[in-house]
Amino acid sequence: MPDNQTINAILSSYGISGLAGGGGFSLWNLLWGTVFGIIGWMAFLRGRREANWRAMVIGIALMVYTFFVGNTWLVFIIGTALTAALYFWRE
Repeated sequence: MPDNQTINAILSSYGISGLAGGGGFSLWNLLWGTVFGIIGWMAFLRGRREANWRAMVIGIALMVYTFFVGNTWLVFIIGTALTAALYFWRE
């Protein structure tokens, strides 16, 4: 598996630089962002179908927050907290 420096060099050759808030590129950020993004998409669809604004708002938050958080642990912690809120704060 290539290291972050190699991945950033490849991405910069395509004109992409400074992913994840100006820091390096992390495959774990991409993985957790995808996992929580899928959970958020499903929550949004369920909230829209049932007219549940709480599920829709948490779903949007799950899909969007990873663009603003660069630390992998924070991505995991915030995603877990939002998913728990989605589970416990239901009607």
